[in-house]
Amino acid sequence: MNTYKNQSFEIKSDSEILQEIGFYIKQERLKQNKTQASISKAAGISRSTLSLLERGETVTTLTLLQVLRVLDLLHLLSVFEFQQEISPVDYYKIQEKQRQRASNNMVGEEFKSLDNPDNDDDWKW
Repeated sequence: MNTYKNQSFEIKSDSEILQEIGFYIKQERLKQNKTQASISKAAGISRSTLSLLERGETVTTLTLLQVLRVLDLLHLLSVFEFQQEISPVDYYKIQEKQRQRASNNMVGEEFKSLDNPDNDDDWKW
């Protein structure tokens, strides 16, 4: 099964890759000391479907996701996250639009009635 462990995935066949994924799932399940029955029930799949996955047989992507979720292994999918790159020009434009300091006009307006004790409109006892 793992005779090709050191080979990169690029040179493996699709069935060998599926077997590697299945072997990994099985080893993680055993490491967590969980049975096929408990994982399959929590994932909402049949035990035979989980067995197919662990043997490297063809299953749906949804099945794989459900099992990864139950095994708390969804972090493995982070390699698929797309990181949008921003050009230096766009980054500079965004930085230009951000406020660099507070305006004195707003502060003055907030305390205008406090500065003028003769202004009785705002304060009534």
